[in-house]
Amino acid sequence: MSSIQIIVFAPLIAAIIAGLGNRALGNKAAKLITTGGLFLSCALSWPIFISFLSGTQSAHVVPVLDWVRSGALHFAWELRVDALTAVMLVVVTSVSALVHLYSWGYMDEDPDQPRFFAYLSLFTFAMLMLVTANNLVQMFFGWEGVGLASYLLIGFWFKKPSANAAAIKAFVVNRVGDLGFMLGIFGLFMVFGTVSITDILAAAPGKAGSSIGFLGMQVDLMSLLCVLLFIGAMGKSAQLGLHTWLPDAMEGPTPVSALIHAATMVTAGVFMVCRMSPLFETSQFAMNLVTIVGATTAIFAATVGLVQTDIKRVIAYSTCSQLGYMFFAAGMGAYGAAMFHLFTHAFFKALLFLGAGSVIHAMHHEQDMRYYGGLRKHIPLTFWAMMAGTLAITGVGILGVGGFAGFYSKDAIIEVAFAGAAPHNFGYYAFGIGVLAALLTSFYSWRLMFLTFFGKARWIESEHIQHSVHKTAEEAGEDTTGGYHPHESPLPMLIPLAVLSFGAIFAGLIFHNPFVEAGIGNEFWSQSTLYFNEHLMHAIHEVPLWVKLSSTFAMLTGLFIAYMMYIRSEDAPQKLVSHFKPLYNFFYNKWYFDELYNLIFVRPAFWFGRKFWQIGDVGLIDRFGPNGSATAVSMGSKLAAKVQSGYLYTYAFVMLIGLVAMISWVMVQTK
Repeated sequence: MSSIQIIVFAPLIAAIIAGLGNRALGNKAAKLITTGGLFLSCALSWPIFISFLSGTQSAHVVPVLDWVRSGALHFAWELRVDALTAVMLVVVTSVSALVHLYSWGYMDEDPDQPRFFAYLSLFTFAMLMLVTANNLVQMFFGWEGVGLASYLLIGFWFKKPSANAAAIKAFVVNRVGDLGFMLGIFGLFMVFGTVSITDILAAAPGKAGSSIGFLGMQVDLMSLLCVLLFIGAMGKSAQLGLHTWLPDAMEGPTPVSALIHAATMVTAGVFMVCRMSPLFETSQFAMNLVTIVGATTAIFAATVGLVQTDIKRVIAYSTCSQLGYMFFAAGMGAYGAAMFHLFTHAFFKALLFLGAGSVIHAMHHEQDMRYYGGLRKHIPLTFWAMMAGTLAITGVGILGVGGFAGFYSKDAIIEVAFAGAAPHNFGYYAFGIGVLAALLTSFYSWRLMFLTFFGKARWIESEHIQHSVHKTAEEAGEDTTGGYHPHESPLPMLIPLAVLSFGAIFAGLIFHNPFVEAGIGNEFWSQSTLYFNEHLMHAIHEVPLWVKLSSTFAMLTGLFIAYMMYIRSEDAPQKLVSHFKPLYNFFYNKWYFDELYNLIFVRPAFWFGRKFWQIGDVGLIDRFGPNGSATAVSMGSKLAAKVQSGYLYTYAFVMLIGLVAMISWVMVQTK
């Protein structure tokens, strides 16, 4: 068995053992098997990635088995190994392995640990299937696999109605996007006669400019196919319009949030667009659409993140915003920059989520930042880890000297937007939105840090916190006479924070050149299907100095505003809210997307459902089906019961009638 096969199937085998063994296997054994499987996959993934960086590895395909042969449709189950796959392998396995280890501490008191760890490993296997796919059907298998696993993990605490509702919402919204993805796959097979990714990408330039009939109109063929694929990416990567499931996914345990938002599900859409980049390059309309949707999502999610009070929801909307950056980079043709931000984002976003989990653990599962404050003295290791994540996501650095991970990846995207700007591709729009979103990102990130770790300890005066802690401690038989004091997380939770902190600090500096630098980047990405625009990567070095400094200026502005509002004048936020109440409500209610969808889709769907139930099921099917047949049987039984008198002469009379009827029938038939 090759290393790539072990990488992909080790999490699956671990998930099957832990899932089927469950409580009979025991918590410790289930955790050892699943975590061991992920660390094995991680250990084998990094050498593959490094070999592509060093140029000693070339793209190849590892066959698993022949899968489908049906008429013109035939494809095998194969694992594609190239530079793009290698990047995703280290992202998925590294973050997932650390999340598994972190969950040893976070989920230590949960009675269903084997089931939880089995779901985590299943999630990882599905994502690995997606990123190693050599054909679109196999990609769709992994695509749906992460959808299923996310449903299971978001609704893991199934006794909570809110968790069940969030799981269903994630599943349903993603099915909307997946319909577009399926139609795109069907269309590609119809046009190219194959589902092989390499064959489709090789033939795509020859189809540029072709048209096809769709919904009674003649439309550009490649634009239609790319838009359908992008709809699938919008659902999976929570872009504007199909984003509503992502914040509610916070109902799952915090390790789930880190896995969904950093390494798996939400990056699948970005990966797919980059994998199919030669196809997207044939349609300027599709590229413009990706740019506009990505940039608009970046600013939308950033504005909503400004006013959230749940620590996990702030980071969730941050993910949505950062994904917008990745998409508008791809829309500009800078796929290497998009993948670079995906790579660095995985480290600092996983760090922020797991750091938030450590805070929540210390605060006895309280997630409202308004009840935090002054925690840096009580949980200093968590504080410094989250500080590293915040410095990375806000892009702290000095031009020409160095900086944290986001300084390299996010700034590269903003420079690309300006460098590639032209009248036909909305580059200036993306650039302006990117800088504004960077300012807002800095504000809400530092707002989170100031509310959580600085200022007075509001949890001391909070009856809400003290009552919750006292109740939980009493149930556990603990002493509560001394009051409640936050405590640092156990070692299994702190080790992943330390490793991810290293990535948040150094990932941008170490890997900047192979991802985006012209020449070096072209050599690296040439061992993949990703289209590398070397001219655009050259152009970012020629942008004016003010463009290079714009992101840093935005970061400092956001930091200054957050400092003035949450450190210098703690009553300033309340005054600002009172002055701009309508705008605050607009942001707090997430631009009213949920209310709009509820009005347009949910209520009519329930109305139709009730009507079909009352008229169709009850009025027709039940009335003339089971209920009608039961009534007929009941009436027949009553009539038959009247015949059963119990007297001999009655039965003789019935027999005589029957005999006469039979003789009459025979006589009629013989005439």
